[in-house]
Amino acid sequence: MEVKIRANCKINIGLNVIRRRPDGYHDLETVMYPVSGLFDDVALVRSDISGICQEGDFIPDCPDEKNLCMKALRLMQRRFGAGEAMIRLHKRVPFGAGLGGGSSDAAAVIVAADRLFGLGLSEAEMLSAAAELGSDVPFFVRNTPQLCSGRGEIMSPVELPLAGHCLVLLKPEEGVSTAEAYAGVRPAEPQVPLRDALSLPVAEWDGRVVNDFEPHIFAAHPAIASLKELLVESGAEYASMSGSGSAVYGIFSDKPELPPAAVDGLFMHIQRL
Repeated sequence: MEVKIRANCKINIGLNVIRRRPDGYHDLETVMYPVSGLFDDVALVRSDISGICQEGDFIPDCPDEKNLCMKALRLMQRRFGAGEAMIRLHKRVPFGAGLGGGSSDAAAVIVAADRLFGLGLSEAEMLSAAAELGSDVPFFVRNTPQLCSGRGEIMSPVELPLAGHCLVLLKPEEGVSTAEAYAGVRPAEPQVPLRDALSLPVAEWDGRVVNDFEPHIFAAHPAIASLKELLVESGAEYASMSGSGSAVYGIFSDKPELPPAAVDGLFMHIQRL
């Protein structure tokens, strides 16, 4: 028996870094929005021993047992009695991009293990397990637009006026590490709560819906800043870096025509929302 999950990525719409916590993490305020058209394939098959087989365009360079998918499977075995399984992972989502690809894969393993071994877990149990693996992982268990706070694990549903819009994702070759992103950020209370800012029309989000990582990441990585400028110049109603980068996205009223020379060599994904 095989259970296969499409592990889609996400974008962050607004990202306020509010304060550093005593535990070393930061309190955040962000909306995570699922991007259904860009996904990894994660499959679990019963096996005599557990392991992982990876293929695709973006294979993580780390030992199998340190892979977040394997950590998720081991967690499901330890906490809920899941059996041995082979994980087949086909990577399409780039890493070092702020798109949550690794977190999505881990959440897919949690969901797949629940189905494969008939564990009958509640959403609360899966969310608890996901939170043990990382701040973004619980979002992908729920996988609907969520206003996230705390470390990102405290979620509440949010509705956004994005139906019919076109999303364009661009990523340069360079990536941004989480350590680099947080080293340069300056935590502060937002002037306008994110939920209030997002209640405005998309065309009015610029300057109100902000990503606190952008100023120092753009200063250190001009190529990333130039991609946001490209999207704005191409007619995006709103453009932003996703998470800690390096991917940027633009939200358009219709599919744009981007200059071929400007996007040559970039990772690009376009879809209707």
